[in-house]
Amino acid sequence: MTIPRMAGPMTISAIRGAVKEKAMYAELHAQVEQCTKKEGSNGKPFWELRLRDAADNLTLRVWNDSPNVRVCEQLDDADCVAIEGEFYVNGGFGMDARRWELRRLMPDERATLFEGSEADRARVDEDYAFIERTVATLRDPRLRALTERFLATAGTRFRRAAAARVNHHARRGGLVQHTAQMLRAAMALCDVYATLNRDLLAAGVLFHDCGKLWETCPPEEGFAIRADLRGELMGHINIGVEVVNTLWRELPKTDWDGLVPASDDVRLHLIHLVLSHHGQLEFGSPVLPKTPEAIALHYIDNLDARLEMISQAYATGKETSPGMFDFVRTLGAGPIAPLPAFFEQDAAED
Repeated sequence: MTIPRMAGPMTISAIRGAVKEKAMYAELHAQVEQCTKKEGSNGKPFWELRLRDAADNLTLRVWNDSPNVRVCEQLDDADCVAIEGEFYVNGGFGMDARRWELRRLMPDERATLFEGSEADRARVDEDYAFIERTVATLRDPRLRALTERFLATAGTRFRRAAAARVNHHARRGGLVQHTAQMLRAAMALCDVYATLNRDLLAAGVLFHDCGKLWETCPPEEGFAIRADLRGELMGHINIGVEVVNTLWRELPKTDWDGLVPASDDVRLHLIHLVLSHHGQLEFGSPVLPKTPEAIALHYIDNLDARLEMISQAYATGKETSPGMFDFVRTLGAGPIAPLPAFFEQDAAED
C-alpha cells in the first residue's frame, strides 16, 4: 500500500486529523517538552520523547536499537526538532510514528516554528487588530485610555499567552483568539440588549483574563506553560484586579472631573467584572455577578469556552460510532456531530 507523502512541515494537530483516515508520511516540527530515559518491562532502556507545538502535544518512544537514540542522548528540554516518518493511529493508543528520523531544527526553522504557521499568524493578527479597533471605538474616555494603555504595555505578552492550561484555547496565542471572539459576541449582544453598557462590557472582556498573561503564558521561545510564581500565589482573577488598579493609577486623569458616571464607580464596576466572571463561588469567583454586564460577561466567556471544547472534540476526539464521539469530561457528555446547514438544491444548481 502506498503511503501518501505530505509536502512541508506540518503541525501535530494537522497530522492527527489526517491520519484518522489512513497513515501518512510527513515532517513534523515541534519543541521538546521532555526527553526521559526509561526502562521497559523487559529491562531494556528506551527514551520517552514528549513534543509540543503551538496547539497540541505528542509522545513518541525511541527504542534502544533505533539510530534516534544518539540524538535523544544529546537533547535538552526546550530544544526544537524535526520528526520525519510515517504517522498512523496505533489502535486505542492514539497517534504514533514508525520508521522515523529525528534531527535538531536549524535556526531559521526554529524561528518559523515559534512564529506559527501562516494561517495561525494571520488568525492572531486579525483577532488582535479587531481588539484594537473595538477599543478605539469606546466612548468613555477612561475605559478607552485604560484599555489602550493595557495593549500598549502588555501587547507582546498578550499575543503569546494561552487562555488555559488544558480545557480551551490552551495554546500559544489562544488568549487573543478567545478574547476577540468574546468581544465579537459581546458587541452583537449589545445590539440585542440595548441597556447593556457597551464600553464597560468591552473593557470587561479585555481584562477578565488579563491575569493569564502571568498564569498561563509560555516563554518567548517556547510552547510549554510553566508554573509562574505570581500566577501560583495569586491566580489570574486577583492578578487581573491588580492590573486594572495599577494601570488606572498611571492614567493622567485630566479632564475627568464632572464625568458621569463618576470615575471611581467606573473602576469598581470594571473590577467587579473581573472578580465575578467565573460565575459561581465554587468555580473561583470571589463574588457572584451582580450587574447586567457581569452576567453577560460570564455567559459569553462560558459559551466561547464550551464551543471551543466541542470543536476540539470533533477535530481530535475518537468516534465511538458514526457521528458520536468519546465522552469529554469538561462538557459532561459525548459530543454528537452537528447538523449540517440546510442546503437548497435548486438554488445551488442554478
